[in-house]
Amino acid sequence: MPTALPVPIEFRLPEGWLPARPERAEVPDVAFAAVRSQPDDGFTANITIDGGFPKDEVTLAEIADASVERLREFAESVELVHRSEVGSKDAPALTQRLSFSAVADGARHELVQSQVYLSLADTEDPHKRAMIRLALTATTAQHDEVLHQFQDFVRSVRPDNGAVS
Repeated sequence: MPTALPVPIEFRLPEGWLPARPERAEVPDVAFAAVRSQPDDGFTANITIDGGFPKDEVTLAEIADASVERLREFAESVELVHRSEVGSKDAPALTQRLSFSAVADGARHELVQSQVYLSLADTEDPHKRAMIRLALTATTAQHDEVLHQFQDFVRSVRPDNGAVS
């Protein structure tokens, strides 16, 4: 079942990516999902967006740690390959890359997931922080090929203030 994001955002999907119904992305609590039009070895690369309002004292690193543990519930050999805190004090962000093995559509796949965690001010209460997670999941063989498209997607994400242009 799709969920709502804690704050409205706008973004631009890269060429060759199509919106998908989040419930078909087989990831719970996803607000938006997109799939690449060219699968690799039976696995379709996907981008998902979710988020929430973490407690004030919870860091992005702690949220990212919890994400790794959730992935371990259904995937094997989950490894944190890289993590980096980025952004600024006012707009912190965190990126991490995970590798793992999972079964999708009856076949085992070696996968890589790149995650970006953004901390955004709530549009209704600027003292309240929202967290948005953007994730790219692809086969190990395809990941580097689609990573630049995911990076373009991440750069396009903006708060949606409802203004009509």
